[in-house]
Amino acid sequence: MADPIAYDIRAADYLDEAAVEKEMRRVFDICHTCRRCLPLCPAFPDLFNRIDTGPTEEVDGLKTVDLRNVVDLCYQCKLCYNHCPYHPPHRWMVDFPRLMLRARASRAAAEGVPLQDKVLGRADLIGRIGSMLAPLSNLMNRVRLSRVLMEKTLGIHRNRNLLLFRRRRFSRWFRSRRSRAHAPDARVALFATCTVEYNEPDIGIASVEVLERNGVEVSLPDQRCCGMPFLDGGDIERAKTLARRNVASLAKEVAEGRDIVVPGPTCSFTIRNEYPHLLGTEEARMVASRTMDISEYLMKRHDAGRLDTRFKQGPGRVGYHLPCHLKAQNIGFRSRDLLKLLPGTEVTMVDRCSGIDGTWGFKTQYFDLSLKVAKPLADELDSARPDATASDCPLACMQIQKMRGEKPLHPIQIVRRAYGEGAR
Repeated sequence: MADPIAYDIRAADYLDEAAVEKEMRRVFDICHTCRRCLPLCPAFPDLFNRIDTGPTEEVDGLKTVDLRNVVDLCYQCKLCYNHCPYHPPHRWMVDFPRLMLRARASRAAAEGVPLQDKVLGRADLIGRIGSMLAPLSNLMNRVRLSRVLMEKTLGIHRNRNLLLFRRRRFSRWFRSRRSRAHAPDARVALFATCTVEYNEPDIGIASVEVLERNGVEVSLPDQRCCGMPFLDGGDIERAKTLARRNVASLAKEVAEGRDIVVPGPTCSFTIRNEYPHLLGTEEARMVASRTMDISEYLMKRHDAGRLDTRFKQGPGRVGYHLPCHLKAQNIGFRSRDLLKLLPGTEVTMVDRCSGIDGTWGFKTQYFDLSLKVAKPLADELDSARPDATASDCPLACMQIQKMRGEKPLHPIQIVRRAYGEGAR
């Protein structure tokens, strides 16, 4: 029977290395006898291989370094949680992603957060500096010498393609515009995400235009990075700081009757699933309960007969990649369903991991493995022979572009095009 507070970050022994190792061995023993998650990510094959080739062929034969390597190979796709037959409320209480988070946090507390994770965790700061210096920052990211230095100092692989920085940030576009939602029948707050703010403002613009076309008033509250990059490095306290700030801002929007709409799966997952866990407050739970992925929100309107379906054109054959952090939210395939509404559109959904998974696929030590993980995704998209490719996850789009040479669109961008020029 599991300790019910094994994953409670407020527990006294949450960061205790001996307690963490004890819980890891308990969970790994359950995984060893089940092995249902073997195909999901590199962490499980590595774990089972270490057990099978160990001195006892059981978990008790694993050394501490073996446990550490398994943690390093977990890239927090979250898929094993829903895949596991023993996750809470089962009495064995197996929560593999939270266990891996606890192990990282314990290591960070004992050894400090590595420079690599410190830098990659600061998505807001990187975005602000990169946008301020654009297009020079984009040029430097293409210079071989610059990339070699980045690899040597920060451990970001020299061949990892990077997102472009945009000098005109999404928030500036939003503040300079005039709302076009006439007689709105609903109001939402947009949690735009760091990527939309600094790298892909068109996703945010498309989101606003499609929502307003459908009679939804959009606000853009104060917001910072969702905190997931810090969680990737085990930096719980910095993630909690960002969570508190975002929850305080978003709670005001909810109090005014707004839902929270997010165009990025990792951010919507973090607000929904991690903020209540990190903060443990009623305010965090309230914000989580009112947060939705943008396609989920639009399909909810469609189900209520309130979505404008007067589309003028469709993209033809679409190869749609289902991001892991969207699948992990258990909301169905709402982006696929939304794309299917477009005239003359045939959607092939590819349910494969992109292998980029937050900061993991940027790191020199995992770059080649990330491409190996992504190969089945690229192969299935090639087989679909789509006229257009799509994914809700901008990092997955980056990986697909690396593998296939073609940059996918966010589904909301395709929907905006389907309405005609712009959204109106």
